[in-house]
Amino acid sequence: MANTTKKSTENFSDEERAAMKERAKEVRSAKKAATGADAEAEVLAKIAEFPPDDRELAEKLHELVKAAAPALTPRLWYGQPAYSKDGKVLVFFQPASKFKTRYATLGFSDVAALDDGEMWPTYYALTEMTDALKKRIAELVARAAA
Repeated sequence: MANTTKKSTENFSDEERAAMKERAKEVRSAKKAATGADAEAEVLAKIAEFPPDDRELAEKLHELVKAAAPALTPRLWYGQPAYSKDGKVLVFFQPASKFKTRYATLGFSDVAALDDGEMWPTYYALTEMTDALKKRIAELVARAAA
């Protein structure tokens, strides 16, 4: 049994194990019933830890989400800034530095109201935040939160 456990944990990267540890910490924090203000402070503190490129994108995204869908609650989700509706994560930001990828990711969960026929995108690569992109993200977030 110990060998099976060890082998299965070897299948995860250091980044994935760190994300799982962060998620466990978040679950413990949620049990302490943090207020919305406390959760937002945690999100802003996490964003402040990001490398400059990721931090800039995350700060702008945070402002966009709060303006486009003020009813969403900021929170951490697997160590990432996320925004929830009725306790369920709706939209999240994954910095490029998290898993050493070439772009950051804006993601929407299955509770997002983005359905469009038989197939629609739920993850978007982000490299910079232009005015046109800000407008598109605000539209997506508002629609997803509807």
